Amino acid sequence: MSDIEDDVVAVVVDYHADEFLIECVDSLFDNGVAQVVVVENGEVGSVPAALLDHDVVLVSPGVNLGYGRGVNRGVAAARATPYVLVSNPDVVVHEGAIEALVEYLDHHRDVALVGPKILRPDGTVYPSMRVFPNVWLAGLHAILAPIWPDNPATKRYRSARPDGSVDWVSGACFLVRRSAFELVGGFDERYFMFAEDMALCWALREHGFRVDAINEAVVTHVEGVSRARVSREMLIAHHRSALRFEIQTAKGWRRALVPFASLVLSLRLMLVLFAESRS
Repeated sequence: MSDIEDDVVAVVVDYHADEFLIECVDSLFDNGVAQVVVVENGEVGSVPAALLDHDVVLVSPGVNLGYGRGVNRGVAAARATPYVLVSNPDVVVHEGAIEALVEYLDHHRDVALVGPKILRPDGTVYPSMRVFPNVWLAGLHAILAPIWPDNPATKRYRSARPDGSVDWVSGACFLVRRSAFELVGGFDERYFMFAEDMALCWALREHGFRVDAINEAVVTHVEGVSRARVSREMLIAHHRSALRFEIQTAKGWRRALVPFASLVLSLRLMLVLFAESRS
């Protein structure tokens, strides 16, 4: 049985999360992690001064690296423990959550990455357990989600499979084996924001590992605290990353549909940008 204090470090990538970051760090230490590394993606000095009262390792690249690149720098600066807990700065980890995640990986050696149940502040469940989209699922989700959020395609994409298995989990919070994370080269740094979690899970599965999620571990995620400051840029990054994932993973006849995917995503981006401009 692993000892959290010896076997788990946490990496948090911050971008102006302010008091949410402090609450996140407090919850991580309360759960017994050995070390918390905070990557300051905002300008140097942007993390709240109160963070300096915590025993954290602060990585300040002086530029916004994006989420995946930030996590990679944080893991490189962290103590070399078997497990790494990756978290957004607006996440609060509930008591016992990390222990449950560690215990799951201890007993499932074929699983490289496991996610918790993620709750919104109002207590509703955030759909963090997902499947890799096929051509039709991806297309219908892309077209329908902006105008019909609860459409069947989006619900199918944002859910586990009928047998309870998952293809990938949200990068907002997860525990990963450091050996597996390093084997696949960490997060793919071609992704600035969005889909980097999907690409990481894809890479792990390509190396023969499983990805899973458990309900016994629970966190609360405010969602969107950092990206609200640059919402337009994040919308563009989201669609660019979705296209990159399709290009990266499409095989056989599906590669012929990449131009169609590019067209659908371009139309979707114009639709959501227009809707934002009128809100």
